[in-house]
Amino acid sequence: MKALYWKRPRVKAILSIGLCVLVLLQSRLLLADTESQASDYDVRAHYDKTEVMIPMRDGVQLFTAIYTPKDKSQTYPILLHRTPYSIGYTGAYGDTYVSIDYMAPSHDFVKEGYIFVDQDIRGTFRSEGEFIVSRPITHTTDPKSVDASTDNYDTIDWLLKNVPNHNTRVGQWGISYMGWTTTMGLIDPHPALKASSPQASPSDQFVGDDGYHNGAFRPMYAFWWMSMAAAERDGPKEKKPKPFDYGTPWGYEFFLNAGPISQMNDKYFGGRVPSFQDYVKHPNYDDYWQSRNLLNHLGKVNHPVLNVAGWFDAEDFYGPMSIYRKIEDETPINQNTLVVGPWRHAGWLLDDGSSLGDIQFGAKTSEYYKKEVVKKFFDYHLKDLGDWNPDEAIVFETGANQWRRFDTWPPKTSHQKAIYFHNNGRLSFDKPTARRAMDSYISDPGKPVPFSTEIVTKPGYTWMINDQRYASTRPDVLTYKTEVLDQDITIAGPILANLFASTSGTDSDFFVKLIDVFPGDTPDPEPNPKGIKMGSYQMLVGVQAMRAKFRNDLTHPEPMTPNKVTPISFNIWDKFHTFKKGHRIMVQVHSSWFPAYDRNPQKFMNIFYAEGDDFQEAEQRIYRSRKFPSHLMLPVMNNASGGSFGR
Repeated sequence: MKALYWKRPRVKAILSIGLCVLVLLQSRLLLADTESQASDYDVRAHYDKTEVMIPMRDGVQLFTAIYTPKDKSQTYPILLHRTPYSIGYTGAYGDTYVSIDYMAPSHDFVKEGYIFVDQDIRGTFRSEGEFIVSRPITHTTDPKSVDASTDNYDTIDWLLKNVPNHNTRVGQWGISYMGWTTTMGLIDPHPALKASSPQASPSDQFVGDDGYHNGAFRPMYAFWWMSMAAAERDGPKEKKPKPFDYGTPWGYEFFLNAGPISQMNDKYFGGRVPSFQDYVKHPNYDDYWQSRNLLNHLGKVNHPVLNVAGWFDAEDFYGPMSIYRKIEDETPINQNTLVVGPWRHAGWLLDDGSSLGDIQFGAKTSEYYKKEVVKKFFDYHLKDLGDWNPDEAIVFETGANQWRRFDTWPPKTSHQKAIYFHNNGRLSFDKPTARRAMDSYISDPGKPVPFSTEIVTKPGYTWMINDQRYASTRPDVLTYKTEVLDQDITIAGPILANLFASTSGTDSDFFVKLIDVFPGDTPDPEPNPKGIKMGSYQMLVGVQAMRAKFRNDLTHPEPMTPNKVTPISFNIWDKFHTFKKGHRIMVQVHSSWFPAYDRNPQKFMNIFYAEGDDFQEAEQRIYRSRKFPSHLMLPVMNNASGGSFGR
């Protein structure tokens, strides 16, 4: 094949809030010191590279790099990866080869031989066409239209007809936005597509991925995205754009003084990120968001799927779990496997998985995943190698630090059990008996609860597992904890928060955290260069936000009635964790977590436009009486009764 080059016109490929973390993922893979990650395997010595423009059904051409093994003694499957972040960033065009870390889910794929295909998706970098953020699926109602699903189909069809020495089978994979493009390929797939692995894919950006959680907006991510998207992305760049100057290393201070969210684009970037205004225009779950909910299109999936997620993924945990469940519900006979490890966003590719933040997991969990799971999955379905007969769920049990396999998720031995709030900050499986009982705190938007003690301008990677001792000392954080456990308690499955709450305002946010409290004599790690003190450590296991005006309907927000007891229920999503004997279970409740989430002015309004006097203090009350028993529903496994606390 003759290499074809096409230099696209000057374009600004503006990315969505939900994609911001992927800019980091891309930069880590392609801009970081690759010598620290790359093996001694010489890709150039074993692969030929060709660059082509692949035509889509509407005539638009997509820039594609194809790496084919020099060894022609056998045929190879095709492994497709489609990205909005450039397949040739840092000048990996022409004779320059992309890093081995970016070619496949692990180095072993490259060493053992596949045909690797990387593609700039429609309207980005060297591909033609118009880029639309999380482009909605339209071909199902308008056969003449194009979307990410049709582009995936057309790409595979062209490859089969034009790339020699393939074995007629195609697989696809990708993380985060590239996980989204992979999921798009599941919708009306090409017949040659035999295996897919969407990893950390968003599914519904307003509900629980990236920029929003139950309607609560995440300004740190949004602003970081804007600072990168404001730079023109008109082709390959040899240097990273100059980072935005916050004027302070402390994001808490910057965002507290930043002014209304609706004015950030104009104030800091001269309006150069027009798609950000789409978010300002759509503060509720309207047609804009609903049309981008890919779960609506996963009706029938007819080939094996390997869904990958991280328990501590701050960006896209809801996405992969909801995609897995949707396929299970709609196509239960299809082989649909869930893999979840103790990872941050993309940690299974970027880290060895032996630790995250201060917490150690006892093994290199990413290596297990690469060798025992993802490699075997694709080898079996694309090469007929090995014996892939997986259990339904391959999941890592934090706390106990071990991989487990189950034939269903959640496990059949898991059952919902309520754990209740009591007086004096107690937490118990016993129901409250008091006729009238509640705890209160003053939520002050002028002094919001920080999401971390770190002095940073963007959230980083470990805050979903970090120590919560700092928060437990604040008067605007309610803390409930059990007595010391006299046996292990394991939870496996989704956690539901059921609050009975009131506010003196007309809107409020409620954050609920599930925490593992370590014994006071827990030894510090060795070596311990950071001087971490693990005694009484409060490890964050799970957390979720609910913007109260969306408590009944994300599309039609409703004000709170001041001082009226109101039920507020929301999902903290799945966890698999063992609270060990000698530990305690803790729950924290508060009304801000800033600036990971924006401040609620605590009055019913479009919060994007809130400023100055709009922000007001409010008294929040959490009820724990016989009539209004605030509690969490924990998915307790049968190996622990969950009813006894000891010494």
